Amino acid sequence: MFWLEDWIKQLPMLPLQQLEDNFKLTQFSDWPNAAGLNLLKKYIPNTITDIPEFVCQSELVATDKYYEQIIYEQGVIPTRPNGWHDFFNGLIWLQFPKTKRLLNKLHIVDINRCGVSPRTLRRNNLTHFDECGVVITYQASTLNEELIAALKSHQWYRVFVENRQKWGKELNSFMFGHANLEMLLQPFIGLTGKWLALEVEPGFELQPYQQQLLEVDKKLVSIIENHNLFSQKKPLSPLPLLGIPNVWDANAEPRFYENTDYFRPKPKTLK
Repeated sequence: MFWLEDWIKQLPMLPLQQLEDNFKLTQFSDWPNAAGLNLLKKYIPNTITDIPEFVCQSELVATDKYYEQIIYEQGVIPTRPNGWHDFFNGLIWLQFPKTKRLLNKLHIVDINRCGVSPRTLRRNNLTHFDECGVVITYQASTLNEELIAALKSHQWYRVFVENRQKWGKELNSFMFGHANLEMLLQPFIGLTGKWLALEVEPGFELQPYQQQLLEVDKKLVSIIENHNLFSQKKPLSPLPLLGIPNVWDANAEPRFYENTDYFRPKPKTLK
């Protein structure tokens, strides 16, 4: 019962509760693994048809192909059994399939051009987002745009405390990095992701969660492609994950944000 007991005790955390609400994960008495991930496709919109099949890694023919090459060439996602990392990766595929497909394609473009090793700058950035990415959505207004700028300049107290009432309404967070989700099972001070911002229409937070995911997925693809995002140096900004409202109980107390070892000021630019 390790799977179920460990899952249930973490459900107060917003990102994990969203997964439970979306996929009813407590239906599984044992590890879902590849077969369970394939079953969970019934919870995604019928319009999404291009998610590869999840396959237990031990069932694949041995190959010297790189992980991203297997996905691209064979149309399957190798999934190690009884492990959170690959399971959460599968759940991200189910929520953001267009973006995951694009990331896979960009890896292959660079591999074909430059080889598997060493990684290109773009592939390093792609991997960083894939593992640690957080999407912050905001509705257009002068204040919200100022708050996104404040987040980038590490004004944590202003964004998370003084404007806490905006979270879950005009500001929302979506975990994209599957390593983030895995680490949230055993959260620790210092846990940090990397975020990017997407502007959404007014009333976004009133849409069904699946509709929100569809919109975020579509917008992610657009910003990655149209801005050549991951070919830039440091395209993402750091985000102390436990500071996001409703992710960690302790952050309901404003003093939580006084820990400057965790909520670090923006480094001064060296002359």
